[in-house]
Amino acid sequence: MDEVEREKKEQRTIRSTFHIDHLPNPFKIAYLPEQVQDWIAGRGFDFVSVCSYSGEIIYLTPSVKNVLSYASSELIGEKALDYFAPKDRETIEQNFICNTKKVQNFSVAVRNLTDKFIWVDVAIASIYVSEISDIVFITLVKDITDKKESEELLIRSEKMSVAGQLAAGVAHEIRNPLTSLKGFIQLLQAGVEQKEQFYQIMIDEIEKIDTISSELLFIGKPITDKRELEKLSKMINEIVTLLNTQAKRYHITITTSVPKNISLLCDRTQIKQVLINLVKNAIEAMPNGGNISIDATTKEDWCYVSIIDQGTGIPEYLIHKINEPFFTTKPDGTGLGLMISNKIIENHQGKLSIESTELEGSTFTIQLPCFNNQKKVSDSQAY
Repeated sequence: MDEVEREKKEQRTIRSTFHIDHLPNPFKIAYLPEQVQDWIAGRGFDFVSVCSYSGEIIYLTPSVKNVLSYASSELIGEKALDYFAPKDRETIEQNFICNTKKVQNFSVAVRNLTDKFIWVDVAIASIYVSEISDIVFITLVKDITDKKESEELLIRSEKMSVAGQLAAGVAHEIRNPLTSLKGFIQLLQAGVEQKEQFYQIMIDEIEKIDTISSELLFIGKPITDKRELEKLSKMINEIVTLLNTQAKRYHITITTSVPKNISLLCDRTQIKQVLINLVKNAIEAMPNGGNISIDATTKEDWCYVSIIDQGTGIPEYLIHKINEPFFTTKPDGTGLGLMISNKIIENHQGKLSIESTELEGSTFTIQLPCFNNQKKVSDSQAY
């Protein structure tokens, strides 16, 4: 063993979640130390797997058959990552850290015997085994397919509700450029001069209609959970374009301060839905007009997006209820918008926080990982 490899193995000793002298042979959960058994017992799971440091499956509880339809013996010796959906394999490769004492949690899609992908929550802990001077990973797996499908149904329902509420304002915004186009066409029919100037104005008006209608259609797109590198400033500009009409009706100005170099690895449809929900809520909380600020900053590994309004605020005794399903302070609200927004942010490994003063306004802050600081895989970090 060369010096570099020996040093890596020494680091694994220090940074593993649990330590044991040797692996049970044959492997049985009941043969593991009490500390490991207590950790397993304290978490809900459908099956348990154990993998080598290189990701090869060493052991599976027989209950894997109930979730993936495979007999445990069929998967022993296979590479665990080979059964993950491609996008989830990439997520694990980018974010999984081998040398840590922390338990790591992911929601991923895993392929079953019929090539259908099953959504599961996984909790992964590391165990240093003295006998082999190396780490193995023990993973608790819970089937969340029904929960995931219910969440997607709620998100889709809320998206369509928002689209319906915005439709009247968008129709009004589209009517203005259409009126302009009609006037210019009538002037051209009358044989007016300066046609080139009119043509350019007409093209600008058509592009305005296209932008607004595209944003409305975007809200109704199906949920994809397709994560790509997205410019935050572009997403915010797009939602401001969509919501400006509603803001103007309430005599509200939306201002933005978003550095152009901030990028997020995210599902664009979902993050835009969160931004639309929060800005729309801010507008509805300001019946007397005012200003809404959308500010973005970065600090260390995180990006912070704040939506600051000058509305009626939220009473302190109600703030803890804001993320509860069906709780709303609006007479015609569904009570799902903030709950869904919070869930989307959590699924992107982020956090949604609220600060509010009654009669003065509220600040909703989205905290998300910055893409530029995402951890990359190396031999010392992940298998």
